[in-house]
Amino acid sequence: MKRLRVLATFVLVCIASATLLGADLAPTGTLRASFLGLNPVQGTVDPKTGVITGPVADIVKELARKLGVAYALLPQPNAQQVINRLKDGTADIGFLAYDEKRAADVDFAGSYALMYNAFVVAANSPIQKTADADRAGIRIGAVRGQTQELFLSSNIKNGQVRVFETMPPQAELEKLLLSGELQAFGVNRQRAESAAAESSKLRALPDNFLTVEQALIVEKGDPAKLAQIDRLIDELRSSGLIQAALDRAKLSGVAVAPARKTK
Repeated sequence: MKRLRVLATFVLVCIASATLLGADLAPTGTLRASFLGLNPVQGTVDPKTGVITGPVADIVKELARKLGVAYALLPQPNAQQVINRLKDGTADIGFLAYDEKRAADVDFAGSYALMYNAFVVAANSPIQKTADADRAGIRIGAVRGQTQELFLSSNIKNGQVRVFETMPPQAELEKLLLSGELQAFGVNRQRAESAAAESSKLRALPDNFLTVEQALIVEKGDPAKLAQIDRLIDELRSSGLIQAALDRAKLSGVAVAPARKTK
């Protein structure tokens, strides 16, 4: 009987803890998660059914289960809109690649994946590796506000970065690179390899110009919430759920992020 009472007490404590965490992370009773709806490394929205699949969908579903709450996935067109959702209180968590400029507006926690980024070029381009792209006369495309653009705009010294408001569709990307209007386009490796797979006239460079953490974000100034998310993501990492989510999405150039080092 004593063991049963101890077990019952433990179960009640676990339920109370989950309820408390749910109230902290999902005060409306629904865990609302904003993410980049056009980034396959985060998720994919079926244009016909609206069904959302991918790592973000799997992670949010499991977080909501652990917290004992419902969940809602909120795809956004760009990083700024993901951040705005947190600022205006219409999302509880978001998903973005880490960047110092973004960290001025939100806090990053719970890194779940490493995203590799590469250039896509014309198949007959003389550019063979990343270093070849940072030369005079080379024009590199990137999408405004995305991790690739932020990095390239700050680090390309000799080439020129041309900023696009949205990601060009495949046909336009091919036209830009084959016409010589651009010599390279910086995207995550998944997109680079997908573009090359769709056209024999394009190829992805074999090396990466940037490796960045994909992470959860929350509004600034709440260290307790950051610690909660870190713990929950560590549990998902240890259980193998994050690796399974990445495998299920069949992503290229993505790996599970290591646990955050503690002092």
